[in-house]
Amino acid sequence: MKQVVVVKLVPDAGSRAALAETLSTCNTEANRIAGVAFAHRGAVTGRVEREYALRGRVYAEAKGTGIGSQLAQLAVKKVRDAYTVVEAQVRSGMLRGARAAKALGKPVVFRSGAAQPFDDRCLSWNLDARTVSVRTVVGRVRGIGFACSKRDLAMLRAHRKGESDLFERGGELYLAATVEVPVAEEREPVDFIGVDRGIVNLATTSDGVNFQGQDLERYRRRMARARAELQAKATKAAKKKLAQRSRRESRHAAHVNHKIAKEIVSAAERTGRGIALEDLEGIRERVRLTRSQRGRISHWPFYQLAQHIGYKARRAGVPVIAVDARHTSQMCPLCHHTERANRRSRDEFCCRGCGLAGPADVIAAVNVRRRGRMAWAVCQGSGRPA
Repeated sequence: MKQVVVVKLVPDAGSRAALAETLSTCNTEANRIAGVAFAHRGAVTGRVEREYALRGRVYAEAKGTGIGSQLAQLAVKKVRDAYTVVEAQVRSGMLRGARAAKALGKPVVFRSGAAQPFDDRCLSWNLDARTVSVRTVVGRVRGIGFACSKRDLAMLRAHRKGESDLFERGGELYLAATVEVPVAEEREPVDFIGVDRGIVNLATTSDGVNFQGQDLERYRRRMARARAELQAKATKAAKKKLAQRSRRESRHAAHVNHKIAKEIVSAAERTGRGIALEDLEGIRERVRLTRSQRGRISHWPFYQLAQHIGYKARRAGVPVIAVDARHTSQMCPLCHHTERANRRSRDEFCCRGCGLAGPADVIAAVNVRRRGRMAWAVCQGSGRPA
């Protein structure tokens, strides 16, 4: 299973200038290549030609900029991969209508500090000395230090494999290294933990554990007020501050999602259970939300939480199964009576059939657990993978 380990580079002034110039030159050349690719796309299909054909048009000039033959080829590959992503997003429906037309109607653009891939021929690691050697526009620069945690260093030492991406963020230079982590064999679960994802409580398990309630809500309101104030100013400094705050909020969201996923997977691994999640794909189109709820959903990466749970579970050998999310918060897990009135408020559930009452999020998680058990039994009985 592929993952990414990000380390911060700590170069001296000369090395920093060489790396920054190399990154800027690579991205400038990538923009030129993207324009050439766009100009020669298919007249009927509108698709960009394959990497080999594109390389024949742009390679000589790219190599002549000083980045060398290998970085020139990696720049071509980066451009073709970017177009592949855009085309895939349009085909899958992630980009539709005006957004799809806009994405397909102009060349892709890379900022000056965007990530540039380096393979082992143009970037090598010395993990004992915590340094890297990088091919730049001024030649090979050696002994560039990097900083990372002991855990990340151990991960690099044991599993680093493939390309590393150099990129700039906030005036600092970073390397994102690819690591190939072995996946544990998936075991047979003795039961499942149902996980209900929501707006106020990010995740609630069938064990009755809530993750992030009032503290998260206060954080969201504070961030929303700060965004509104900066957007109202509309100055250059305010826009810069807004971008910084957006990155800060994204980092906070990823950190919280990592913690929640780690606790859920650890509980499942410790007790020999699997994890059942609601399938929330297309939830924005299926449900009617208030304006405040739409804002909350848009500013929190719920999909990211499922991704974190998924990859952590694969590493631990914990099976994960997605189940139908419909009516999980309206159905009684005891008598299975289902109606909207069962959920008396956002927090309270009371079955109008048998009188069972409890926290609405926990009831939903219990229903998710039950559906996970049934789905697993069906998949195992039919021989299909869960």
